[in-house]
Amino acid sequence: MHSSPTGLTVNAAQQSLAAKGTLKGRSRFEKDILLFLRQFESPLMLLLIGAVILSAFLGDYSDVFIILFIVIATGLLSFFEERNASLVVEKLNAIIAFKSTILRDGKPTEVIASAIVPGDVILFKAGDIIPADCLILESNELMVNEASLTGESFPVNKTASVLPDETELAKRTNCLWEGTNIITGTAKALIIQTGRDTIFGNIVQSTSKEVESTFEKGIKKFGFLLMKITLVLAAFILTVNLLNHKSLIDSALFALALAVGMAPELLPAITTIAMSAGANRMLKKKVIVKNLSSIQNLGEVNLLCTDKTGTITEGTIRVKDLVDISGKPNDFVKKLAIWNALLQTGYSNPIDEALHLILLPNIPVPKKTGEVPYDFIRKRLSVAVDNGKTKMLISKGAYEEVLEICSSARNPDGTTVTLSTVKDSVQQLYEKYGQSGWRVIAVCYKELGTGPLSKTDEAEMIFAGFILLEDPVKAGIANTIAELAKLSIGLKIITGDNRNIAESTGKLIGIDQPVVITGNDWDKFSPADAEVKARDAHIFAEIEPQQKEHIIQALRKNFTVAYMGDGINDVSALHAADVGISVHNAVDIARESADFILLEKDLSVLADGIKEGRKTFTNTMKYIFISTGSTFGNMVSVAIASLILPFLPMLPKQLLLTNFMTDFPFLSIPSDNVDEEQLEKPGKWNLKMIRNYMLIFGIHSSVFDILTFVTLLYFLKSTESGFQTGWFIESILTELFILFIIRTRKNFFKSKPGKYVFLLAMAAFVSTIVLPYLPFAHTIGLIPLPLNQLLIILGIVLAYILTADLVKIWFFKRFDAILHPATAVIKP
Repeated sequence: MHSSPTGLTVNAAQQSLAAKGTLKGRSRFEKDILLFLRQFESPLMLLLIGAVILSAFLGDYSDVFIILFIVIATGLLSFFEERNASLVVEKLNAIIAFKSTILRDGKPTEVIASAIVPGDVILFKAGDIIPADCLILESNELMVNEASLTGESFPVNKTASVLPDETELAKRTNCLWEGTNIITGTAKALIIQTGRDTIFGNIVQSTSKEVESTFEKGIKKFGFLLMKITLVLAAFILTVNLLNHKSLIDSALFALALAVGMAPELLPAITTIAMSAGANRMLKKKVIVKNLSSIQNLGEVNLLCTDKTGTITEGTIRVKDLVDISGKPNDFVKKLAIWNALLQTGYSNPIDEALHLILLPNIPVPKKTGEVPYDFIRKRLSVAVDNGKTKMLISKGAYEEVLEICSSARNPDGTTVTLSTVKDSVQQLYEKYGQSGWRVIAVCYKELGTGPLSKTDEAEMIFAGFILLEDPVKAGIANTIAELAKLSIGLKIITGDNRNIAESTGKLIGIDQPVVITGNDWDKFSPADAEVKARDAHIFAEIEPQQKEHIIQALRKNFTVAYMGDGINDVSALHAADVGISVHNAVDIARESADFILLEKDLSVLADGIKEGRKTFTNTMKYIFISTGSTFGNMVSVAIASLILPFLPMLPKQLLLTNFMTDFPFLSIPSDNVDEEQLEKPGKWNLKMIRNYMLIFGIHSSVFDILTFVTLLYFLKSTESGFQTGWFIESILTELFILFIIRTRKNFFKSKPGKYVFLLAMAAFVSTIVLPYLPFAHTIGLIPLPLNQLLIILGIVLAYILTADLVKIWFFKRFDAILHPATAVIKP
């Protein structure tokens, strides 16, 4: 590997990176070209391009240029919007890029994963994600989760060793694989393969597949349903026109243009643009979106589960005191705790950082001779030291877990007694500190003999005393919880701290009589009881990591759950929740498991993020409502018109122009304003409600289309071009104004639309009115309408607007329970 135990030199690494440059992904230009071509890959667009070629062959060049212009302009419009969306995603990915510590020129250096090359020597600690395939050089109590590769949930013990070449993958205990993560311990390893050359990279290339969210699946299913309806009706209209002896080419082109115009071809673009716009807004609110589709899930959340440290409390742990078994400050206990904190290297944590700050002056730090890193089963951290006089093992950790390895206790005067003689008084002290709201860590020690250190040495130890820690409740947290309640979001605390501390914290944030469930209680519940108990509880205390996952699963029976965590012990719960949330300084595996990353560990930031999620969901639904009602209504109207008219109700190029002119304001929907009332409750995808909307508003739209047909044909005695012009104007205007009606649950004039929605819609409105009077209007089959005919058409549009607004209010009142399901919110 042309390396050494101290890693590569900076120059050697740069040369490797330069050689690796040819393996990078596509350039921005290549991505743009492919994205632009994808705008025309749908079967309907390809058929339309074929129709353009056919028109050119038949010599109808005016149709060729007009239709080709509309097709290319529509493609460009979607291309620029989707390009902006992809740039947002790239920006977000750059912010959350994972970093690793490697040795360059013998010095620990933090670099992003893409800057790692074969031959680098990398340093690992608990919580790190492994960025490449490695060979272990050194390890200490190293346990690795390889579930992402093997599916096996039990951690694997890894050590430095030499194994035969033919050793199968699962038994290569001297190797670390990309995509897996460190559970406990530390290691130094040599990078062997990176990127696409790793085991994980090969699997990704061979089975590359994106996982769709529930919302994405619903959108796709709905899109296919609408496409089928459109194609069936287009085929019916084509048949009717041919039976009425209309031109084969015109009839086929008309049916094709109708299918293209009425199919929800903007749906993928609208959802992508809405989500990327939401991600951009959320970034400004200090929330990073890892997966765009998860924004829709965030909009559905009605329960937030979180640890208390850093969210409910300040998260800045301070050492209140270090006391012996009598409850008095003790320098010996302080010395043990500080040595343990300074010398441990396996698990970076805020408790040790707080202990670093109270380092006693003039007390030399002993030599470290060994370490048993912290893990979430033992809940202890042990360090072996040699101070020149004695060799000692110092352990600190959770009170119960430390107590179980002790057989004696140290008195304030330095003498030792059997633990059983002071156990009751020590227990009373522990409970007293917990009721005071302090977090309690126990400290113990013993003299060590010779030989290698292991977990079995944690036995027959001497209980020394307590580390008392305080983490004050955040100022204004009660207001933040009230803000979440306004959003119909309940809050539950899930913590590993003891019951007394958790209950004390609950009271401090305003829960008068908190319902607390402990880990021991939880294990006794049947599945049915667990569901009910979880629903009614405020706080879960003394919870093990695996219990968090089970609690989340029980809560999901009644809620859409977001879980917020930042440690290794939170990973399973992050996966189990509907939405996983972590913070920027969390361990790598927690950030990798989360859907969202907060740049500040603050519930008020999360409340803003949830609002943005709901705003994105609401804006996406606006286009779905508009496209369903308009599509179904227009298709029915054209089907009826084809049965009674001796000519085509609208020319193919007019249909495409109608679609093009309404696309402009529709593409601005993701930036639209959303009423505060629509942000107060979570939205939920419901196909039944959408179908009801399609039928009711489609029929309403058809009624006014038919009214326009009858008025133009029988009362105004319009010519073929006059009829097509009249319906062209009515069709575009009704589609434009339904946007203003459906975008709010109130009367449309009581809600202010977004700036771009309003400006683009007004531009399309003016263009529609003016277009028939322009010199080139005849090339697209439009003629100037007499003023009285134009006013009659506008009168029909006005009647449509007023009645649609009334139908809208009735519809959403009736179906509000479906759109926004009632949520049981546990409030303090």
